Amino acid sequence: MINNDKKPAPFLNPYFGGILLGILLLMTFYITGRGLGATGAIKSSVIASVQGISPQHADETEYYNLFIREDRNTLNTWLVFEAIGLLAGAFLSGALSRRLTWRVEHSPKITSRTRLIFAFIGGSLFGIGSQLARGCTSGAALSGSAVLATSGFLAMIAIFGSAYLFAYFARKLWI
Repeated sequence: MINNDKKPAPFLNPYFGGILLGILLLMTFYITGRGLGATGAIKSSVIASVQGISPQHADETEYYNLFIREDRNTLNTWLVFEAIGLLAGAFLSGALSRRLTWRVEHSPKITSRTRLIFAFIGGSLFGIGSQLARGCTSGAALSGSAVLATSGFLAMIAIFGSAYLFAYFARKLWI
């Protein structure tokens, strides 16, 4: 990994970052006709994997058939390219700001292994929740509230409200 001994670049001003995110969201609505969202890319990747491993199972499953089309590949959707661009952009940003390192940040009270296990559990629960909610924070909350949808505001309240409540129980993982 890239890690110079120089001091890392300062973080981006959060207000400026919010303005950039708003412009990106507006451009996404204008260009694609819909907002941002990452769970569609994960869903497409899972369906493509199932299709590759067990085509018969994919063909026999009604839910998978909603996304499988004969005339195009399941991964040929702009959401997959959005997720790839997100990963590439994060890597490039970390490299340019000299913050790209191979380490696990955690509280001195826990081990790296514990931090990784809880990160995996939290990510898995968030992934399951995003499927139950039919969208992640960027799709349901950010894009939904940008078009003044009640569901977007309810998603935002539920996501941040539950995070605030559960933070009390998980605080020892970072304090």
